[in-house]
Amino acid sequence: MKRNSVMALGGSAVILLAATTFAALPAQAHTEKNDTKGSDKNVTLTATLTQLNGSGASGTAKAVVGNKMIKQIEVHANGLTPDAPHAQHIHYGQQALNECPTLALDRNGDGRLTTVEGIPAYGPVVVSLNTTGDTTPASFLAVDRFPVAKDGSYDYKRKNIKFTDVAGTGYPGNGGTGTAKDIAESIRDGEGVLVIHGLDYNGNGIYDLGTVGASELNPNLPAEATDPAACGVLERR
Repeated sequence: MKRNSVMALGGSAVILLAATTFAALPAQAHTEKNDTKGSDKNVTLTATLTQLNGSGASGTAKAVVGNKMIKQIEVHANGLTPDAPHAQHIHYGQQALNECPTLALDRNGDGRLTTVEGIPAYGPVVVSLNTTGDTTPASFLAVDRFPVAKDGSYDYKRKNIKFTDVAGTGYPGNGGTGTAKDIAESIRDGEGVLVIHGLDYNGNGIYDLGTVGASELNPNLPAEATDPAACGVLERR
């Protein structure tokens, strides 16, 4: 992928990520949430983003969530691959740890975490933080609609993002599907994890196949474009 190029990606990666979720998640589930009182009130969540995979990236995020909607979210990130697009998502899984991953999840011992290896920690994608258009998990690899880190930094802001029902989030009794209400309540409770993807392992200024090969999410996409680069939990503070 050349610098500033646009990557057009198919839907097969969405199916792959959903399919790997159940196998990757730990068996122990979180307690079901029964108290929905006050779910229509706005809650402010913040996250401190720290590097993954030695990317050197960092940043902050702030979200205002009310009912089944993110009323507003801001992400300020730096130390990223310059002039390259960076996919960013909110992850959550009812059976996930809902935290940032560590190298303890490096299943093949190659010293790096892939997106799928991180699922037991942060769960599957529930919101795609695109700049325009669809924000459901179906757009989690629509890299042409994610922020570009000019000189290694970007400031992202978007309003009125609706939560949706998401398959593969691990809720029992509903085929593993979490409803928009379920997911919104969990995010409000501080269990959402914001992950930024994309890092340049070999420092040549582009995402390419030369260092770590292709992404497990799409064989036509470099792993450099999809490996997680920064992570933070959206918590009430």
